[in-house]
Amino acid sequence: MIKRIWHGYTTPENADTYESILRSEVIKGIEGKAIPGFRRIEVLRRPLADEVEFVTIMEFDSIDNVKAFVGDDHERSYVPDEARRVLKRFDERSQHYELRDLRSY
Repeated sequence: MIKRIWHGYTTPENADTYESILRSEVIKGIEGKAIPGFRRIEVLRRPLADEVEFVTIMEFDSIDNVKAFVGDDHERSYVPDEARRVLKRFDERSQHYELRDLRSY
């Protein structure tokens, strides 16, 4: 299992707008691609001093599935234009981690 992690930051004034775009356009667009091996996406949000941070964690079966999503340069971030317009800054590269252990209690 591969976890793809990405961070984006926006102003407090644009945070709700960005979250709406993320949910209604970006995530729906990703789901519409029917990417093989794509399992889920998590969205995290936290306020900081002068901005709001968003973290997305996507889960894939393998790096090959990530490449099916974004191409051979699998670390390249996926940020559609409508999201870029309201983000203050964001990771140009996503990080990928292999899930080694998972426990539920």
